[in-house]
Amino acid sequence: MAFLSRKLLPLLLLALALFATGCGSDDDLDVPSGAVAVVGEREIPKSEFDALLEQAEANFQAQKQEFPQAGTPEYENLKNSIVRSLVERAQWEQKAGEMGIQVTDAEVTERLDGLKEQSFQGDEEAYRAELEKAGLTEKQLRDQIRSRILSEKIFKAVTKTVQVNDDDVSAYYESNKAQFQRPQSRDVRHILVKKEARAAEIRRQLTDGASFAKLAKQFSQDTTSAADGGKLTVAKGETVAPFDKFVFDAKKGELSQPIETDFGWHVIEVLSAVKPAAVTPLEEVEESIRQTLLQQKQNEAMRKWVNDLEGEFEGQIAYAPGFAPPPQEGDRTTTQE
Repeated sequence: MAFLSRKLLPLLLLALALFATGCGSDDDLDVPSGAVAVVGEREIPKSEFDALLEQAEANFQAQKQEFPQAGTPEYENLKNSIVRSLVERAQWEQKAGEMGIQVTDAEVTERLDGLKEQSFQGDEEAYRAELEKAGLTEKQLRDQIRSRILSEKIFKAVTKTVQVNDDDVSAYYESNKAQFQRPQSRDVRHILVKKEARAAEIRRQLTDGASFAKLAKQFSQDTTSAADGGKLTVAKGETVAPFDKFVFDAKKGELSQPIETDFGWHVIEVLSAVKPAAVTPLEEVEESIRQTLLQQKQNEAMRKWVNDLEGEFEGQIAYAPGFAPPPQEGDRTTTQE
């Protein structure tokens, strides 16, 4: 459930998107009037809850969806998500203070300016209209940007020592060789058009000696390959059946008759012999493996940090009547872009 419009959402991080967790509570703590919860030393005003609820309702309206009625399971799920997000944000903010992590107003402004430029090309009027449609004030938006930047800084601090060594990469490669199998492949070039008659005319011109590259750039609707004179490398089984069959049955240098597929009509010329199936060498996939393992290790470090944080706040969370979310099953998880 996104609380923001699509133009505002990409660079923001609502706390309920940080992680999903079951929040323990302590019934002995007092929750002041006008608050929905107390988290450690911080009270969460009901006004913060109301603001997020209003944003959610505005987003439903913008998407032409009916907002859940109070008391329905859908409404309760939304309410619980908002409360969890506020509790979790309070935990993160307090822990960030202990870690010496801060977000300055200048950092928030810089991120907001980037958002305006990316989504609205600097058009202040369009930006203001989108804010209104999303049910947001600029202060609320800045608060959410601040939360996003804070989460990024925490992620960086928690994962700064995470490393992947060469042995890790080699072990992963050896254990997962099946995923690095390359099927048979062949170099070809083709021209794609909508009409059979046009394909037939192009084939006639090719047999009369016309330049394949020139005709591809002029007529082919496969713009990606057309830019390279129609050339592409085709892996067996990864193109539509009629295209695949000709490519892997034909002789090197053979020019097809017009071939119909769901995309239109193709004229194909085979440029190479069939390249046998093989395992991609480690050096070609080493960097992608390293990045995969790094992300896994970083997420593991963040999961541990979140679990440890929950432990630190055990017995330090209390809810106002009617606002305590039910426990959630499963491990706490976190995501970081």
